[in-house]
Formats: sequence, C-alpha cells, structure tokens
Amino acid sequence: MTPLRSSRTRRIAGAALVVAALTATAACGGGGSKDKSNGGKAAGYNAAVKGIANASDKKGGTLKFIGKQDFDSTDPQRQYYGMAWDFSRFYARQLVSYAPKPGPAGAELVPDLAKGMGKVTNGGKTYTYELRDGITWEDGTPITSKDIKYGIERIWATDVITGGPSYLRQVLDPKGEYKGPYKDSSPDKLGLKAIQTPDDKTIVFNLATPNGDFEQMLAMPAGSPVKKEKDTAAKYQLKPFSSGPYKFESYTPKKGAVLVRNDKWQKSSDPIRAALPDKITVTINSNIEAIDQLLIKGEYDVDLNATGMSQSGRTTALKQHKDNVDNIETSFIRYVDIATKVAPFDNIECRKAVIYAADYKSMQTVRGGPDAGGEIATNMLPKSIKGADDYDPYGILARDGKPDVAKAKEALKKCGKPEGFSTVISARSNNPGEVQTAEALQQSLQAVGIKAEVEPIDGAESSSITGSPAVVKKRGLGLVMTGWGPDFPTGQGFSQPLVDGRFIAPNGNYNVSETNDPKINKFFDDALKETDPEKAGEIYKQMNHAVADLAVQMPFIYEKNFTWRSSRLTNAYSTAAYNGRYDYVSLGVVK
Repeated sequence: MTPLRSSRTRRIAGAALVVAALTATAACGGGGSKDKSNGGKAAGYNAAVKGIANASDKKGGTLKFIGKQDFDSTDPQRQYYGMAWDFSRFYARQLVSYAPKPGPAGAELVPDLAKGMGKVTNGGKTYTYELRDGITWEDGTPITSKDIKYGIERIWATDVITGGPSYLRQVLDPKGEYKGPYKDSSPDKLGLKAIQTPDDKTIVFNLATPNGDFEQMLAMPAGSPVKKEKDTAAKYQLKPFSSGPYKFESYTPKKGAVLVRNDKWQKSSDPIRAALPDKITVTINSNIEAIDQLLIKGEYDVDLNATGMSQSGRTTALKQHKDNVDNIETSFIRYVDIATKVAPFDNIECRKAVIYAADYKSMQTVRGGPDAGGEIATNMLPKSIKGADDYDPYGILARDGKPDVAKAKEALKKCGKPEGFSTVISARSNNPGEVQTAEALQQSLQAVGIKAEVEPIDGAESSSITGSPAVVKKRGLGLVMTGWGPDFPTGQGFSQPLVDGRFIAPNGNYNVSETNDPKINKFFDDALKETDPEKAGEIYKQMNHAVADLAVQMPFIYEKNFTWRSSRLTNAYSTAAYNGRYDYVSLGVVK
C-alpha cells in the first residue's frame, strides 16, 4: 500500500487476550520499565503484539509521530501508503471501516458513516447503505450521501488525482466512461451513473459484475467523502476537510503536520475512533538513525512509517529498552520489480539471470536476519493470503538463499548477454535498509558480469518516478527495490495492482514490471466470480505460480520488523487491518 499498504491477517493472539488486556492495570504488563524521559511505563517486550499495551481511556496530551518519509498524500483519494491509510483514520471516515481491535480481529469490517453493513441485492451487484445521524464536517454541516459520491468520483480524475488505488473505478466503471467531477457536465458534478443518491441519507452502488471484495474497497480512504465546496483538486492534500475527530491545523509537505480536535465531531456518531489525544503532531526527519535516537530518548512516541528500526537503533533498543519494543510480523513482502520494458529485461532469460545470481541470504542479513528481518521469500503471495504456498521454481531455499552462479551464467547465454550487461537499481533512501539491500544485490550481480548502478530516490516521490512507466524507461530503471502489503486479505487485494495489466497507469503505477499477460488477467476475473474463498484461493495460487514463472518480480523477504513504542503511549496494539502496524486512531498518551 506500499506504499503500505494496509492489511490484514497476522498471527497474533485473539479476542480473549484483548478482553484480558483491557481489564489489566498495564496490558500484557509484567516487568515494564520506567522511562524517566517521557513519564510513562513501558508495557513489556511484544506487549502490543500479544494484546493492548497500556490500555487506557484517558484523554489529553499530544501524540507525537516522527517519520523519515512523508505521506504520499494526505488527500484520501490519492493515498496508497499503508501508514497514510492508517493515519487518515484521524480525519477521514468511510461508509465501513476496520474494527478497533488487536490482531486478526482488527481486519473485521464494521459500519462507520453507515448505520450498518451494505444491503446486497441484484445477485451481488447492488449495495445500499443508510447513513448515521449526527455525522458532520468540521464546519458542523451534515455529511451527506452526495458528499460520499463526490469523494469517490474524484478517483476518476486521474490527470489530477494521482497515486491512489483504482479498484473502485474497475468495479463501478470498467469501460472507463466517466471522466471525473472536474470534467463532469452535470450541474451538480455527480454524473457517475453507477452511484445513486436518492436522498441525503441513502447511497446505492451498482457494480458491473459481482465482486465479493467490494466492501473492502469502500473501506479504503478512497471511499472517503469530500465536500465539493472545499475541494481544491490537486491542492486538496495541503488541507483536507475533516470528517473525523481531528482536523488539520497545518501541513507542510516533507516537514510535518499538526492536527487538533474537530469540535464538531460527535463521539455518539462514531463507534470506531477513541479520539484520546488533544493534539497530534507529525515531524519528518530524513535521518533514520537520528529518528531512532529521538524515539529512544522519549522525544517522540511512535515511528509514523513503521518500517522498522535501523540496525544501530535496534541494537540499542533491545539492549537497553527491550520493554519498549515490538517485533511485528507483517504481511509485507520485500521484493524487486523487474521492468520488462527496459532492455534487456524484455527477455525472460535476462530476468532469470538476476534471480539466479541474487544472494538472498546477504539481502536477508542486511535487513536483520531471519528473526529481525523475516524469512526468505520464494514467491509473491504473503502467507496470510489464501492461495499462498511454498512454490519455489528457482530453487532458492534448496540453495539456502545463496547465488546459483552456473544457472545465472546459463541464463545470460540464453538471453544473448554471455558477458553480462548494465542496468540501474532504484532504492528509497528513506526506507530502512533498502539502499543497503540494493547494494548487496549489486555485489552479487557483479559476480556474473551484471553491472548495476544503485540510484537512491526519495520514497515520497516514488509514485512519480518508479510509478511512471515513462520515467522508468527514461532513467533505465531495470530493477526497482520495493515492498508491498495487501490492500485487503485476498489475492485480488495483494496482487492485482502489481501484475494485472489493466491496472497499468501513466502515473501512480504499481505494476512496475508492466506485466500484461492475458492468462494472468483472466485468473483475476475467474477468482472474482468465485464466491467460495477456498476455491478463489486455488485460482490465486495458479495466478501466483504463473507470475513466478514469468520472472517479473524477485521477492526476497517475508517481512518482520522491530517497532518502538514510547513509555507514555497508551492503547498500542498491532492490527491486521494495517499490516501489523499500531492502529493509530486508538492511540493515547500519558500526560
């Protein structure tokens, strides 16, 4: 979602632990250490993985985030980073959202702006919702069904609203007939026929074909309302208009943000958001090691990006403040996209040469080894997704992750490059370990004659660099270091943006390999028609095998990471809804 993405199942303790944690004096407590620098008590190692760390309903104080990478956008319709989705719960609501619960229970969809889950009719093609009473904008005016429709319509304006997911466009307008509200000729700018608003409290969606994941799509920030009169198009991200418990006091891209209470929000209308802090601050600092030091000193509460501590930060934290650390198993896969439109990767054998030459073990070591970084990955489905298996067509585990130089050289001969070739690896400079991982790959490729230059990029700009097929080709970015988590917990929710050719976009593109194989596209269509999740999983398994056989992606880690939790942080829990991150909207602080 990468972005971060966002989602969903984790091997964490279930509902019984949640109840126990809520009633405990200090959740998962035991042995918590006092941290004088920030006035609270650490709840214990992995406390937020096992349940709720420092459960509390006390309000007040300032919750302080720090991150090395800014939001891809604060505009809900443009967001695709998982941490941005998580953070947006402070100020953006949807018809349905995720339950504020730890672990796998957090992946449950529950009503938000709607009174209940959708009423499904017409053979699974029509969803009807009635809105709650008391839902308001930050100016006190009611949120209407037309506001929700208008917000969703904005994602059709792909020349202005770039970077967000395209699922809703695919299911509501597969022929691409609607052009978005900025080109809408209807007086109210509500011309998308697939969404009807018979009155201000009712909204009806008419899908072209049934899709069992539709409500998962509505739960994304892309499903948030936008008040037409407050829409500033591409500039909306500078100050989104709040439908949640907090509103923006300020936001400066690449520097930070301040959110304060929205005094027009009514808790009685919102069963999800705890709204504990009085103020929320975000500070962007590109120095990853400095961020860890500031967290450990107690000057900030939580890492906004939640992509793991640096090696030095992790070492210090585990040695001196282990009770403040959670080792979270995510649903992310770290992988390398192989751009098939950048020569010589238009030849499958050249792609295979990279996969065989790669030293997976060294890349795993750079990211912290099996305990801190995660297990070596052999294919592109997380273990939490139905259809995932141990498919390993390149024998990675059999060679213990070490390079197979003989097969790499054999593949180079087959692709007409027996002496090797030159290429470029892009890596985000503000993603922990990504540049170093690219350098480890660079070194192993060099052993077979593949000369790879590592080009660091700012992760906040990746949607316009690696997300632009034209820029990828222009810069010759043959290998793109990245990561991905499920948008929602199905093969569609993980893989479709990455390998379905119909999702290739001129900007904000996540199918970086530009895979457009009719066989793979059809696997998605067939799986979406299947109402039995197990049978759909079998189809996604075939899809995943076909993707691996094409050698368009090189997964190398099923990710784990160490996350810092300040001693004054309350209600911290890892949730499956956001790839194991803390559920930001539930957090509070000890004043």
